[in-house]
Amino acid sequence: MNKTQLIVWMASSTHVFQISGIKVREKKRVLVQSIQQLGGTYIGGSVYQHASTHLIIPQVLSSEKFLAACAAGKWVVTPEYVLDSVKNGSWLPEGPYEVAISTGATSSFYPVRQWREKVASGRLAGAFQGWRVLLMVQEPTRRAMFKRLLKAGRAKVYHSPPPSHASVTHVMAKPFTEDSKSHSAPCYPVSHIVQHLFGSNFVDMFEITADHPAKLKKDSIVDVDLSKLETELRDYVIKQEGGPRLRFLEFMGYHDPYRPQSQATETDFSNVGTMIECGLFIEALDSIRSAVYPGLLPPASYLVSLLEYAQQGNATSVFLRNFQQVMHNLLVTNPPWLAPSTVKKYFTQVLQCPHCKTGLWPFLKTAISYCLSGELTCHPLPGPALPTLLQFHSDLLAFFLKLFQGELHSVSAGDLMVLEGSGVSQASAAGSLLYGTFWTVWERSTLLSQAVKQLTQLLVLAVIEDHTERDEKQKLHLADTLLDLLSVLVEFWCQQHFKLNRSLVEKGLKDLAEHFAVISQDVSPLGLAELVVRIRSTRLKLVITDAIFRSLCCRNGFTVGDEPLSLKKMMLSYLPALGGLAQSPTGACLRTRPTSHSCTSQGTGCSAQCSLHETSLEKENIPRGLNRVNAAGETLLHRACKRNQVETVLQILALPGTDVNVKDHAGWTPLHEACNHGSTACVEALLRHRPAPVLNSQVGGISPLHDALLNGHMDIAKLLLKHAGSVLLQQTDRNGKTALDLISATSQRDELLNSAHVGDSAQRNHSTEVLNRPLLEAGSSLLSHLIFSYQRERGLPRHSQPNDKSHSLSYTLVRALVTHSHQKVTLGWTDQRAVRLVEDAETLLELGRGSYLGQMSQAVKECTGENTLFLMEILEDLKCRGEALVADL
Repeated sequence: MNKTQLIVWMASSTHVFQISGIKVREKKRVLVQSIQQLGGTYIGGSVYQHASTHLIIPQVLSSEKFLAACAAGKWVVTPEYVLDSVKNGSWLPEGPYEVAISTGATSSFYPVRQWREKVASGRLAGAFQGWRVLLMVQEPTRRAMFKRLLKAGRAKVYHSPPPSHASVTHVMAKPFTEDSKSHSAPCYPVSHIVQHLFGSNFVDMFEITADHPAKLKKDSIVDVDLSKLETELRDYVIKQEGGPRLRFLEFMGYHDPYRPQSQATETDFSNVGTMIECGLFIEALDSIRSAVYPGLLPPASYLVSLLEYAQQGNATSVFLRNFQQVMHNLLVTNPPWLAPSTVKKYFTQVLQCPHCKTGLWPFLKTAISYCLSGELTCHPLPGPALPTLLQFHSDLLAFFLKLFQGELHSVSAGDLMVLEGSGVSQASAAGSLLYGTFWTVWERSTLLSQAVKQLTQLLVLAVIEDHTERDEKQKLHLADTLLDLLSVLVEFWCQQHFKLNRSLVEKGLKDLAEHFAVISQDVSPLGLAELVVRIRSTRLKLVITDAIFRSLCCRNGFTVGDEPLSLKKMMLSYLPALGGLAQSPTGACLRTRPTSHSCTSQGTGCSAQCSLHETSLEKENIPRGLNRVNAAGETLLHRACKRNQVETVLQILALPGTDVNVKDHAGWTPLHEACNHGSTACVEALLRHRPAPVLNSQVGGISPLHDALLNGHMDIAKLLLKHAGSVLLQQTDRNGKTALDLISATSQRDELLNSAHVGDSAQRNHSTEVLNRPLLEAGSSLLSHLIFSYQRERGLPRHSQPNDKSHSLSYTLVRALVTHSHQKVTLGWTDQRAVRLVEDAETLLELGRGSYLGQMSQAVKECTGENTLFLMEILEDLKCRGEALVADL
C-alpha cells in the first residue's frame, strides 16, 4: 500500500489511533492488534499526526500528542476503551473512557472535553482558531514541536521575520529578547498554550521544560478547609434567605414619615354626621377630604356609612373615585404600621362590610367575588355587575394590596420606621392587619390557612376568566392583583418563621404549592405558564412552578422523583420528562379531573384510594384486599410484587387511578420490592404501565437498580437500564457508589454498560417529531422560569470582581470539588443547604463539561417554539457558567 492509498484508507476510517505513554511492548502490541481486529487504524511515531481521531493514554501525560489532541478536539481515551470494545465486538461510546486529570480522590477535570465538543459542533475548527502566531523559539526541536502543537489547534504559524502581509495576534518566544518584544502583537511565554487549553489555575500543573513540552505536577492545587467551607456556605444561605424581598416603596413617596406634615389640632366633624343623616353623601365626603391630616382620623362610623352608600349602586363614578382618594390619603398620612394599636383598630372597623360587619377577609372576599360576577358575597349586591361598581371593588382590592405591602415593607425594614417624638412603640408583626386578615390565632403556624386556601381558589377563577372574558372586566387585571396579594402574604408569613423554623417554612410553601397545582388543573397548561411569569415573589414562583410542572408531567403519564428540588434533578428528571410532554398525543390530559394530593406531593401519580371510580363491572375485577394495608404500610400491589404474582399486578395496574409509586411506611415502592425479590415479570409489567414508575427514587440511598444488583438480579438490572438508559448509572447511594461500583466482574459490568447503551439508543431513536407543541411550549416555559427562580433563590454565589475571584466563595467551592469527590467534601456536614450548594456546583461543572444535556430528547432540541428556544438559551447559559467555573481554576 503506497502513501496515497494509506491516506485515503485513514480518511475513510472513523477510528484512527495514536498511542502515548505505554512503554510495555506487550501491552502496546495487544492494543494495536485489538484496534486492527475492530477495523480501526493505528499510526505509529513519536509526534502528533492530525489524521488521527483518537489518542490512547493511560493517564494525563507530559506529551506533545496529548496537548495536540486536546487542541484539535480529538478523543483522548484510556486503553480500557479498546479492550472493552473488543469484548463487546464493536466500538463502544467513548464518553465513559475519556481521560481526566486526577488531582485528588477522584478524576474531576476533563481537559479535552470542552474543545472536543466545540470542534464536533462546528463552533471551532481548533482551540487556537484565529491565532496568527509569530513563533520565536531558538532550539530547533522545540520550535518544531510547538509549531505542530499550534497547527493542531488550527493556528497560523510564522517564523521570524513574518511576511509583510501577516497580521500577527500572538508572539511566543523562548527566551524573551528585545526583538520578541518589538512587535506590535502582545508577547506570551509558551506556557500560554497550556493556560488557554486548561485554564489559568492549571498552568501551574504543567511546567514546560526543555525535555518535555509539559510536565504534570501533582501538588499544584492547594487543599481547601472543608469544615470552614461548610460554615461559609451556611452563612451565605442565611444571608440570602434573609435578604430584602418585594420592596414596595412607592406608597411612601407622598411624604417623609420621619417628618410628618403639619397636623390639625382640632377638627369638628359633627356637620359631617348631619349631612349623612340628611342623605348628603357627596357633601359629607367633600368635608372629610379636606380634613385628612397625620394623626387625625374622621369617625369610623362616617366612613362606614359612605361605604354602604357606595355599595348600593346609586353613587356616581366621581363619588366612588373621591372615596378611594380619601382612603388612600388616610393610608398615607396615618399608616397603621407606624401608628398605635388604635389606628389598626380604626382600619379594622372601616375595612369590613358595612352591612355584615364580619371582618376584613369576608369584605375582601366579597370584593373579589363581585369582580368575578360570583355569588360568594357576604350579602346580595346590585346586579348584574355594574361597570362603576366593578371598578370600585377593583380599586378596593388595590387599596388592600397597598396596605399589606406597607406592612410587609415595615417588617422587612426591621425597625418599622418608628416616628420620632410620636410616642409610638415599635409595632409587632403578630398584631398586624395581615395576620388578622388571613390567619386566626390557631392557624399562624401554617401558611395554608382557610383564608389563604380561599384566596388561591379565587385566583384560579380569575385566571380562567382572564382567558375566557373579553369584555370590560378584563381591564381590571384582577388576576395580577391577586397574584401580588398572594406574594405579599407569603413573603410576610415566611419572614415571621424562617429564622426560627426553616422546616416549617419549607412545609408551608410546599403545601400551598401543591394545593394550587391541584385546584388549577382546569386551567390550560399555557395559561398556567403565563401565570407563573407574573408571580413577583421568586420564593413563591419557585415552589408554584415546580408543583405545576410535576403535576403536568403526572397528568400526562410521566413521573418524576420525589427527592428535593435541585439543579441535578432538573437536568436528570425534568429534561427527559419535557421530551415526554412533546410526545404526548395532541389534547391529551390538558384538562383532566382533579387528581389526588399525592399526584403533586410526591410526583407519583394519582392515588388509588382517592381517585378510583368504579363501575359495577370494574368492581367484579378488583382483587380482594386492594385497599388493605398491612402493619408495614404495604398495599396489595407491594405484596404481589414481592411474591411475583404478575396476574394480580396486571389486574391492579388495569384499574383507573392506580398509584404505581405508592409507598409503604419505610418509603419502598412496588418497583423496589419487585427488584429486591427478583420478580422479573412484575418489573416488566410495571415498566409497561403509564404513567411509568419512578426509576430513580431512593430509600436510604438505595434505588431500584441498586436493589436489584445488591440481591444478584442481573436480569432485572438490565431491564431497568434498557428502559431508562445510562442516566441510572449516574445515581449514587449514601456511600457515593454507583451501580457499577457494586459489580466486580468485568463481564457483568460490560453487560450493564451494553444494556444502558441500548436504552440510550432507544431514547435517541425515539421520534423527533413534536406531537404536542402547545404542551411542550408550556412545559418549556415552566422549566425556564423554574431554573431562573432556582438560581435567584438558591443559586451559587458569584464573585463580583474578576481580579478578586481567588477569594470568592464560588471559586473556593469549585476548587474543593476539583480536588475531592462530592462525598468527601460534604462528609460529616450537617447543614443540608450547604450540601445542596455543593451538589449544584458539581452539576454546573458537569454541565460545563458537556454532561446532562444529552438527556433532552431530539424533539425538544429541534423545536422552534419561542418558549423552547428560550429554554435552550438558559441551558446554554448554564453550560457556559460551568465552563467559566472550570476556566477560572
